[in-house]
Amino acid sequence: MQFLQVFFVATVALIPRLPLNVLASEILAISIGSWFFQVICQIRFKRSLPGHPSSWLIPRAIMSQFATVPFCIAGILLLLWNPDGLYWLVPGFGFSFVAGVMSAWVLLVEILR
Repeated sequence: MQFLQVFFVATVALIPRLPLNVLASEILAISIGSWFFQVICQIRFKRSLPGHPSSWLIPRAIMSQFATVPFCIAGILLLLWNPDGLYWLVPGFGFSFVAGVMSAWVLLVEILR
């Protein structure tokens, strides 16, 4: 989900002559949708494995928040016509890549076991 979030935000940011309020609305919609989807998946995972230790879920939940919240802040600031909102995309991209790579690495390592 993290890589898709980056792909969609980057795609809408590259549309030429897009009004700032439309860009802000699209970034906010993508980030809120991504956040909602991730939280629902994490809640379902926790409920499906009640005896599973939280040590696996907590770091991933924190990383998904770090990856999604900067995009939400960017969208809100851009809706308020504050161009500094674009700077919040950078930590969003960075944390999204870190979270995505961590998840992919865990998946790769666990499959080999």
